Amino acid sequence: MDATDRRILRLIQQDAARPIHEIAAAVGLSQTPCWKRLQRLEAAGVIRRRIALLDPVKLGLGVTVFVTVRLAEHSAQILADFGAALSDMEEVMEFYRMAGDVDYALRVVAADAAAFDAFYKRLVALAPLREVTSRFVLETIKSETAFPIAG
Repeated sequence: MDATDRRILRLIQQDAARPIHEIAAAVGLSQTPCWKRLQRLEAAGVIRRRIALLDPVKLGLGVTVFVTVRLAEHSAQILADFGAALSDMEEVMEFYRMAGDVDYALRVVAADAAAFDAFYKRLVALAPLREVTSRFVLETIKSETAFPIAG
């Protein structure tokens, strides 16, 4: 990946719907070489997918909760089943297996406290849990999806 690839990536992180001719002009290429670079970056998995970012509040999802989970048991089957079940829950926006004092960290969205409670009840029924901690977001100070790309 060279400096031109990195400039292309910075541009599409800002707006994935930007027309190819604008991207090409911004990085000093003609359209075809720019398009080929984008195709190569997609084929290599650098660009995983192109999406639209939506406003959760305007969609009626005004509650964001960070949840940490400690399992009571750590068998391979429990880990696999728990991971698969959580991956299928649409409220779970991000899901990480952690090192340290918790096993998993999740970012969950819900319409309101009652909707989160319904999610919570499904969560605790998935596996034997030692501890679940929920932290409700009061204000979003910064939420960014673009990675810092040097060069």
